[in-house]
Amino acid sequence: MLKIRLQRIGRKNDPSFRLICTESILKPKTSQFAEILGTYNVQKGIFEAKGDRVNYWISVGAQVTPTVHNLLVSKGVIQGKKKNVLPYRTVQKPKEAKKA
Repeated sequence: MLKIRLQRIGRKNDPSFRLICTESILKPKTSQFAEILGTYNVQKGIFEAKGDRVNYWISVGAQVTPTVHNLLVSKGVIQGKKKNVLPYRTVQKPKEAKKA
């Protein structure tokens, strides 16, 4: 199955990412990918994506990771709602005081 995901290419303490289309079984850092679809510079807040190529890979059947989905929705490349990527938290109940 194909996935559209981010691949980190930045230096230490300088995160920068590449938007790639790759097989889902391959690790993100491998250099085996089908195509480079864009870049994302975190510190400058610059996200660039080739919209026509992203839509092509989605039409072929590539799945988009939730973080990439949110970036593409905010840039207007694809339509839809943003997904929650944060883990669910359980609400802790307050402990009752022991009665003596």
